[in-house]
Amino acid sequence: MHVPFGTAVPLCDLQAQYRELRPQIEEAVARVLASGLVILGPEVAALEEEVAQYCGAAHAVGCASGTDALLLALHALGIGPGDEVILPPFTFFATVGAVHRCGARPVFADIDPITCNLDPLQVENKITEHTRAIIAVHLYGQCADMEPLWHIAERHQLPIIEDAAQALGAEYQSKRAGTLGAVACFSFYPSKILGAYGDAGMVVTNDPEWAAHMARLRVHGMEPKYHHDHIGWNARLDALQAAVLRVKLPYVEQWISDRQAAAARYDELIDEHHLRHMLHGPRVQPQRRHVFNQYVIRVTDGQRDALVRHLQAERIGCEIYYPVPLHLQRCLAHLGYGSADFPASEQASLEVLALPMYPELTVDQQRRVIQSCAAFLRKRARMAA
Repeated sequence: MHVPFGTAVPLCDLQAQYRELRPQIEEAVARVLASGLVILGPEVAALEEEVAQYCGAAHAVGCASGTDALLLALHALGIGPGDEVILPPFTFFATVGAVHRCGARPVFADIDPITCNLDPLQVENKITEHTRAIIAVHLYGQCADMEPLWHIAERHQLPIIEDAAQALGAEYQSKRAGTLGAVACFSFYPSKILGAYGDAGMVVTNDPEWAAHMARLRVHGMEPKYHHDHIGWNARLDALQAAVLRVKLPYVEQWISDRQAAAARYDELIDEHHLRHMLHGPRVQPQRRHVFNQYVIRVTDGQRDALVRHLQAERIGCEIYYPVPLHLQRCLAHLGYGSADFPASEQASLEVLALPMYPELTVDQQRRVIQSCAAFLRKRARMAA
């Protein structure tokens, strides 16, 4: 279908997915409401089993959000005051926020400028006697380079926590995200590959003791009822969200295929319009399965912010993930980092731009996006000539 000039193209179209699945979703919601079991219960237990099976992990623990997933993982590993956790400074704030909430000190290591994931070469010299874990963020839907991280972790006897909030279904050396570290944390925020209609999250692990401990922590550390050997908090996943996610989970593989096809079309359109010198698309690394939770380009020559304003005026969705690296956030100034400490992260923050990406995205919508980018960039080039 041709998309007329001026027609809006959203960054993510949740309504399109809902229209396809509406009867199944409404049946699932009605089933939960009729049961009266709206907190945890059989729907959550079933989802945990299904997600664990999908990832290839032994155990899964549903929780209230991806942020809670990170907190549960850190607490299960016993991380607290006096400890240090290594993580990249270029990711969503929840990663560092969870470390801080545990009382531990975040220690940043810079990113690989090609993938925007944690650079293993930057990690080892950040390890001290206080280091207790490494968080590998699988940003935008592509796994971090895990093999060198495995060797570093083994040498120093450190667990790796996967922040896989954007990477359900992603693979590294034919292994699924969720099985590449000691524990893995997923977000089911609505815009994710598998999205709830509200907040939801999950932790997966092969360790039965950690899984049992996280299951207790999410209900105030309680087991059995009203008996508390640990101090937890309310991090429960409600049954309505679990039921919705169970409807959607069987479609995830098709949605990933659709996203990969859309990413390939973007690549072709960028080449067709001869924009490769200014719009650098994502590069899928060897032995990776990129699931394209986002399609993120790098806009060079200082044109990114002006292009954002142009696309917004054209009613084309776009987003900067992320405009300020974590080490430059005001609330983390006490960590003592400054400008130029992590040059790859700072450069990425000036160049990255996410274009519309969702399974239902059409060829004509993508053509409108790239044609709009091309018109803007050529106009700027003429002005500069």
